[in-house]
Amino acid sequence: MPYACIDLNLKMHYRVDDFTDPWQKNEVILLLHGNAESSNAWFAWVPTLSRHFKVIRPDMRGFGASTPMPKDHKWSLDELVSDFIALMDQLETSQFHLVGAKLGGTVARRLAASFPDRVLSMTLVGTPAANRGDLSARTIAWNQEFEEHGIQRWATDSMKKRLGSEFPSKGVAWWIDLMCKTPIESQIGFMKTIPSSNVEADLPKIKCPTLVMSTELSALGQEEDIAKWQSQIVGSELQILKGDSYHAAASHADECASRTLKFIQRRCTT
Repeated sequence: MPYACIDLNLKMHYRVDDFTDPWQKNEVILLLHGNAESSNAWFAWVPTLSRHFKVIRPDMRGFGASTPMPKDHKWSLDELVSDFIALMDQLETSQFHLVGAKLGGTVARRLAASFPDRVLSMTLVGTPAANRGDLSARTIAWNQEFEEHGIQRWATDSMKKRLGSEFPSKGVAWWIDLMCKTPIESQIGFMKTIPSSNVEADLPKIKCPTLVMSTELSALGQEEDIAKWQSQIVGSELQILKGDSYHAAASHADECASRTLKFIQRRCTT
């Protein structure tokens, strides 16, 4: 498995999927997964995207096969952004398209705002509001749950809203198993900081073509709620899919991958 040594405390695991024509020089897409996931979360996107682009899907710091983080690690969006920029530097990729799901979309917004010359386009799928307000009480409850019961009960209890009422039961079990592979220490430290990160000030700084996708009954906000922050990204587009999941990148994987491909080809092909 390929790893990139990001710093003294992090070996980042990543996957490369490239089924483009070998005689063509094709652009790169960087996929950023959400909380308690890994690069495996993008399995259904790869067939659609990798025929046209070189796809890089890393395991975020602390997750998947990347180095776990201790419970007292001081998490920040800027550190996560720095990790992914360091990875792309090591892969000698100066510019790339960016896709973020759930909290991966929060990281993506900070990355696109901080490195506008490097991001060719951005797609955000099932991404929380730019400012979620005070989550301190929820954070305490979440971490108490993880300390006492691990991840499984939380993942199981949240899965109906996460994947929606139409998702097959075998698929639900697969996603619960994926999330339960997350190291508890990483999860506790991550939840103290990243879900409550405020990226409102980043939105006007985003200059790349941007597509935002969600479902009509998402627990993270309905169309008017999403449009409040999406409209602050100049020239961005909002597409609402049918359904009641909030993890649309998982529940509507084929449709989202197809829409992402068409968006990039329409907005970024000269």
